[in-house]
Amino acid sequence: MSIHAQPNAASTDTHPFTREMKMIHRIFRRESALLPKLVAAVTEGDVRRAAVLAEAWRTYQLGLHLHHSHEDELLWPKLLTRMEPDAVRVQRMEEQHQALSLGLERVEVLLVDWLSTVSAVGRGEVVQALVEHHRSLCAHLDEEESVVMPLVARHISAAEWREVGERGLAATPRSKRLLALGAILEDAPEEERQDFLSRLPGPARLVWWLVGQHRYRSHVRHVRGRDDRGLRPVGW
Repeated sequence: MSIHAQPNAASTDTHPFTREMKMIHRIFRRESALLPKLVAAVTEGDVRRAAVLAEAWRTYQLGLHLHHSHEDELLWPKLLTRMEPDAVRVQRMEEQHQALSLGLERVEVLLVDWLSTVSAVGRGEVVQALVEHHRSLCAHLDEEESVVMPLVARHISAAEWREVGERGLAATPRSKRLLALGAILEDAPEEERQDFLSRLPGPARLVWWLVGQHRYRSHVRHVRGRDDRGLRPVGW
C-alpha cells in the first residue's frame, strides 16, 4: 500500500523523505487495531458481515505484504552493503518480516475456517490471532522507525527512496489508489496532510478533491459499519 508523493520545491533532492514511512505505518497500526474489534462485534451466523471483514483483512494483508516485500527487495540489501557494522539491525528487520508473514498466514487459516461457520468459537480464535498480529506488528514498526529509518536517511539516496514509493504505487491496483490515499490522510495532522497533498501531481489532487475523499468515506462506512470512529472529512 503506497501513494508516492514527489518532493516539493522547498525540499532537497539529496535526502530521502523518510517521514512517508511513518505515514504508511500509521495505516497499518490503525487498521490492525481496528480489525479485531470489528470481528469481535460480528453476530454469530452473520455471513454477510463476516465476508465484508474478510475482504478488508485481505486488502490489509496484501498492502502489508507488498510494503514489506519492497523493503526486503529495495532497502535492506543496499543497507547491508553500506553499513556493515550495523548489519545486525537490518537482519532483525528481515527476521521480523518473516515472523509477521507466519502470523498473517495463521490469521488467514483461522479466517477461512470461521467463514465456513461464522461461529462464536471461530470468531474468538480469529480475534486472538489478530490481536497477536497487531502487537507484533507495532513492536516491529516502532523498532524500524527508531533504529532503521535514521540509517536509511544516512545511507539511502533520495532517488533510491523514490524507487520504493514508485514500486509501491505500481503494485497498488488503480481501483484502490484513492482508498490508499484516504488511508494515508485519515489520521494525519493537518500540516502533514497539506504537505503530503502538495507533493502530489495536480491532476491527482483534483481527483482526490472531487471523487477520492467521498469514495474513501463510503469505504470506511462499509467496512466499519455504524462505528466510523467519528471520521472527519479527510483532506479538507
